[in-house]
Amino acid sequence: MNPKTLKTFALRTIVLVAVFGAPWAPAQEVKTPYPNMAPLDQYLMERDAEIALARSAAPDSISSNADVMVLGRHGYETAVKGKNGFVCLVERSWTSPIDAAEFWNPKGRAPICFNRAAAHSYLLRTFKKTELLLAGHTKAQMIETIKEAVANKELPAMEVGAMCYMLSKHGHLSDRDGHWHPHVMFFYSKTDPASWAAGAQGSPIFAFDDKWEDLTVFLIPVREWSDGTPDH
Repeated sequence: MNPKTLKTFALRTIVLVAVFGAPWAPAQEVKTPYPNMAPLDQYLMERDAEIALARSAAPDSISSNADVMVLGRHGYETAVKGKNGFVCLVERSWTSPIDAAEFWNPKGRAPICFNRAAAHSYLLRTFKKTELLLAGHTKAQMIETIKEAVANKELPAMEVGAMCYMLSKHGHLSDRDGHWHPHVMFFYSKTDPASWAAGAQGSPIFAFDDKWEDLTVFLIPVREWSDGTPDH
């Protein structure tokens, strides 16, 4: 990726998981075309199409042997059982930052593939958030429940080595950015982004520091999509 592209990275909102390209601003100041959750059917996909999209998050050498999960009416369900410890799925818009303008965007589709460590730690939060929201809880109620679960260790801290691939060019991460750029992410609990020089001038590493759930996510852009074609 050329220096001009990296400079653009630093100046634009960085997509996350999850990541749906919305500015970090207080919720009361955000103007959004998606103020509420849309009807559930708008978030659902045809099963085979969702499996294929989930697998596009990582190279075939990884995703072809991974568990694949799809979104059902009550949460994520295993559609394909794998054997390498990775879990691929398509996250929806509610895995974006809590103040994101597109938090409820029904078009949001974020193909993502987690390694074993992330599947045992970070992914449990995605499952819990999804189950709460599909059960009718408000966003505020979901936030409080997740905060309590993290504090009470009902949701675990990030395991060592927790990471994921987001290398699909077929997702829709935001209305502005579409599929954005291929990248990998690393998950840590209570970690200072400065320890990785995330966001420093010239650094290729970026971070989200979600203090409300004691989570730091480091994001690193890469050069190729999952199919091996270059990112331009």
